[in-house]
Amino acid sequence: MKVIIDEVKCVAAGQCVAAAPDVFDQRDEDGIVFLLAQDPPEDEAENVRQAAAVCPAMAIVVEE
Repeated sequence: MKVIIDEVKCVAAGQCVAAAPDVFDQRDEDGIVFLLAQDPPEDEAENVRQAAAVCPAMAIVVEE
């Protein structure tokens, strides 16, 4: 699994961080998401998929 973030689309809603806090975080200055793990471990896969599903800006792409 590979995770790609489109920072331009990100609206800093924080839903991804709530869904997968070990994979996503937000910059302090503007709240834009960044990855803690571009290739997250398998035990985070469902959380990452959920984060992508709840992103209001559809800024998260998951490549299986």
